[in-house]
Amino acid sequence: MEPAAAKPKKTLRIGVDVGGTNTDGVVLDPSKALEPDKGIIAWHKAPTTTNPSLGINDAITTMFKTAGIKPVQVASVTIGTTHFVNAVVERDAARLSKVAVLRLCGPFSKHAPPCVDWPDDMRELILGYSALLKGGLEVDGYLISDIDEKEIKEQCAIIREKGIKSVVVNGIFSPIDTVERQEERAAALVRAEIPGCDVVCSKEVANLGFLERENAAILNASILAFARKTIRSFQEPIKRLGLDCPVFITQNDGTILSGDMAAKLPIRTFSSGPTNSMRGAAFLVQNELDEAMMVVDIGGTTTDVGLLLANGFPRQQAAYSDLAGVRMNFSCPDVKSIGLGGGSIVRNGETLTVGPDSVGYKITKEALVFGGKVLTTTDCTVLADNTVDIGNRDLVRGALDDEGIAKYKAVVRHKIEKIIDTMKTSPDDIPVLLVGGGAVIAPDELKGASKVLKPKWSGVANAIGAAIARVSAVVDTVKSTESKTTQQILDEICQEAIERAVANGASRSTAKVVEMDTLPLPYIANKSRFTVRAAGDLDYSRTDFATLHFEESPADTEVQMDEYEKAAQDSEKKTKPEPKEDIDIDTYKPTVKNRVWYVNETDLAWISIGCYILGTGGGGSPYSSMIRLRQMLRRGDVVRVVSPDDLPDDAAVATGGHAGSPTVGIEKLSGDEMTQAQQELAKICDAYPTHIIAVEIGGGNGLQSMIIGASTNMDLPAVDGDWMGRAYPTKWQTTPVVFNERTPIWSPVAMTDGNGNVVVIPKATSDLQVERILRAALSQMGSGVGAADPPVTGAECKRWAVEHTISQSWRIGRAVAKARKNNRVDNVAETILAECGGPEAGKVLWKGKIVGVERTLRMGHIYGECIIEGADVVEDDTSARAPGKDGSSKSQFQGLIKIPFKNENIAAIKILRSTVDGKVVDTEDEVLGLVPDLITVIDAQNGEAIGTPEYRYGLLVIVLGITASERWTSERGIEIGGPKSFGMDHLTYKPLGKFVKPTSVIDEFDVTE
Repeated sequence: MEPAAAKPKKTLRIGVDVGGTNTDGVVLDPSKALEPDKGIIAWHKAPTTTNPSLGINDAITTMFKTAGIKPVQVASVTIGTTHFVNAVVERDAARLSKVAVLRLCGPFSKHAPPCVDWPDDMRELILGYSALLKGGLEVDGYLISDIDEKEIKEQCAIIREKGIKSVVVNGIFSPIDTVERQEERAAALVRAEIPGCDVVCSKEVANLGFLERENAAILNASILAFARKTIRSFQEPIKRLGLDCPVFITQNDGTILSGDMAAKLPIRTFSSGPTNSMRGAAFLVQNELDEAMMVVDIGGTTTDVGLLLANGFPRQQAAYSDLAGVRMNFSCPDVKSIGLGGGSIVRNGETLTVGPDSVGYKITKEALVFGGKVLTTTDCTVLADNTVDIGNRDLVRGALDDEGIAKYKAVVRHKIEKIIDTMKTSPDDIPVLLVGGGAVIAPDELKGASKVLKPKWSGVANAIGAAIARVSAVVDTVKSTESKTTQQILDEICQEAIERAVANGASRSTAKVVEMDTLPLPYIANKSRFTVRAAGDLDYSRTDFATLHFEESPADTEVQMDEYEKAAQDSEKKTKPEPKEDIDIDTYKPTVKNRVWYVNETDLAWISIGCYILGTGGGGSPYSSMIRLRQMLRRGDVVRVVSPDDLPDDAAVATGGHAGSPTVGIEKLSGDEMTQAQQELAKICDAYPTHIIAVEIGGGNGLQSMIIGASTNMDLPAVDGDWMGRAYPTKWQTTPVVFNERTPIWSPVAMTDGNGNVVVIPKATSDLQVERILRAALSQMGSGVGAADPPVTGAECKRWAVEHTISQSWRIGRAVAKARKNNRVDNVAETILAECGGPEAGKVLWKGKIVGVERTLRMGHIYGECIIEGADVVEDDTSARAPGKDGSSKSQFQGLIKIPFKNENIAAIKILRSTVDGKVVDTEDEVLGLVPDLITVIDAQNGEAIGTPEYRYGLLVIVLGITASERWTSERGIEIGGPKSFGMDHLTYKPLGKFVKPTSVIDEFDVTE
């Protein structure tokens, strides 16, 4: 019967999830969301088709029929897809285009060319051409250099000649370039010179982090042509079915992109799958819960767990994400996966184990309840729970005895509890939502869960998530806090974010700020980075949503999509996984001949891991320096390291290192400033260096002596040692200043910015004064410079240097690599300590979870505090544990510690938390570790160092204490490098243990010929 109203109101939202296996659809009436059926009018699951339009068509027509829906009632169609990400993961040449990269970088970044850190096969597949051109900004907006139109046009001619149709433009600090608009100007030139090409500006794709942003922009450019056709194939059936409504695509953060934007930025959709299922799950329990919740999505093979914040959005990952071996810095939901699903294989031996391998989609053939021969989690669940009706219960009878069933339940419960705990950001219990086809195997009660819910329709949660997606906008910018307070600036940026969200299609009444972050920039006066995200519900009253018009005819599109299918099948036959060189860590010997160590790539990888661990939270990540040195080694450079013990007394040992802000370090990658500083110093110094030493072993500076000393640079042997044995924030916190045999040590000194500006201090009254003058100049030189210090004699170096620290880094890195390879990251801390002199030289101070981080900027350094709650960070989660009498297993580390830091970690102090007059008060208790001893925080998941800028809620960490070199434990050493120098006069240094001098790699492995 016809409804009375002539024109039904557009109220229905369609959500479609086009997955690799199934296309799910759901029709939703948001006005009925609070009714028992949640407003779900129809749903459908069908196999995904080569041309996605057929599967979408099938899903929508079926739902229209079953529920008697008319096209005029539909307000929007939102589609979630894994098509684009799959093309990259599968390295499908048919769907990926060649890309040319134009960098606007002036003299910088040349040591890390585009795609430098990609897997070889990906680089060959995608990178067609690259050029480094004039351009780029400093962190304060000052020009590195202007762009050169003639230069850009010359490059366009080459790209045109090569037939490349996708171009990426990436400029240094382009995300904060609001005045010069260099990327936009260059892109306009490229479009004019190469008609019909796609140009991607990096600033539109991701934020600060030069290499990572470029990587994301390149992947985005590579998939553009395929994305356009795919999105066209999404829009086709919608038009064909007579639906007059916008078609949206969901993006990584649970909000929508117009078809137009998704065709420009397909990379924004790469991880929308997990996001959709989390948001859909939240919708299914919305009137029951209005707080943060954990969504546990159990499939056939894996369980994915993510934290849905109280604002309805998934928590995002830390600084970097990795896709198909490519490191990027755009936002992805923080989802962790474990090998546990409905098809996981159960083995009952000495200990009962579950997974991680699974029978997968073959469960209906191989599981016992279906007449197969493999014991799976589904079988055990049928055995353990009479209410579960799957397959034939009789076939599984007797597969496990009562003790076996109890063990099985304990293992599954433990695995799920463990991953939930890993993802939690506070110790409080949190609601847990179980979704996905395998949810039946999970228990109804879980430790750490305030309640466990298994909602109806959880099988199509991803399509529901697509249907209810919201609209968002992000503002990420660096502003001066000189004339306005941080709060005033934040208020302005919040307003800007809301306006942008409304411009993107959100209704004004629902648009609000859902996330904000302020990060002061070290060493840069009064500058902070602000990130604000605003979101709101879609405003259906608007009619100006763009519908895309591509030139291709519909028939052409379908032919194209079929071609993708054929090509994909062909390419699968041809692609062979690359053989990976695997070294035997136990038997590996570095190359040391006649007491000279010739560093290779394996050594470098280990040294880099060790440097960051010795950086005690500071020193900046060695990543870009490691990439640079690795490239040099691959080109045939020779990198030599010699022992300080072998230095002639009259040797001239120069020092080199970077100074500046880590934020500048990730954006303005090195040019030749390190070697230029040495050359400038040589002009006013009598002695030309015979050797080179790093100013600090900690962080990125730990690799500089090897870079400067490499055969194509100054060709000097690097000394196996440094002036700190760790990282410290200032130049006067170095061992030559501690020894105080002459003063000042650090003048004359040269400092260059790599862009033609040089500061030389021929003379200074003290080392403290040198530091003050350099800091003042540093902020005017882009806050990132290379510094060269005057050579000291070989005799002085032997007396002053902290010895064998490159060897120590190598040993620490080897320990981490070994622990990872043997899947024994659980005792990585103990392995590291064994390499640093054993139990008396240091100890594991704490294991637990970061539950609080605060940062402030004072005098150009980041000060802050990290709070860690004691917890079991690693245990064998595949086999059943024997619980204590009360059913729990007590952690060795209980309570809270705090780690105060000034760029580097200063101390680890137990704290007692109490409530006084309704306020939480922390009082300091036992001091576990204190400078000059090394307090370093490592990631319990992979054994790598976590720098102070990377501290964040929820990270599972191990805190290590390593006894400082005796170079630091004299009275003057403790005064310069101890608690007083960090303003913590109330603490007294007591050594953690007994210093053990690191064993020299040269002494151990030398082959004298």
